[in-house]
Amino acid sequence: MAVHLRLRRMGAKKRPVYAVVAADHRFPRDGRYIEKLGNYAPLLSKENAERFVIKEDRVKYWLSQGAKPTTRIAHLLSQSGIGSAPKAPERTKKHLPKAKAQQRIQEREEARKNAAEAIESKPAE
Repeated sequence: MAVHLRLRRMGAKKRPVYAVVAADHRFPRDGRYIEKLGNYAPLLSKENAERFVIKEDRVKYWLSQGAKPTTRIAHLLSQSGIGSAPKAPERTKKHLPKAKAQQRIQEREEARKNAAEAIESKPAE
């Protein structure tokens, strides 16, 4: 039985709240699960302690048993210091800015560098 750590959607329409669960990979997203491990409320601010609440010992247990976290869960666990961040796929270059955006970024960097040089070159009074 392949176990995944994943999100189970709850909450009202357009007001999502997720339960972090350990579930067999064959079960539907909002269907049956083995164990509830915590909650995730994405609408709360990132500083709020209630945004991501997890049972750390149980998550470590399931990871030790071979459970695979989804990308979002792996990211949240890495932010809380439990696991490592997921590796970003490098199959496409869609994550890179387009040519004009790269040119604008380069112009901004040059402008910042020129401004820093101008400040350094002014004699001290």
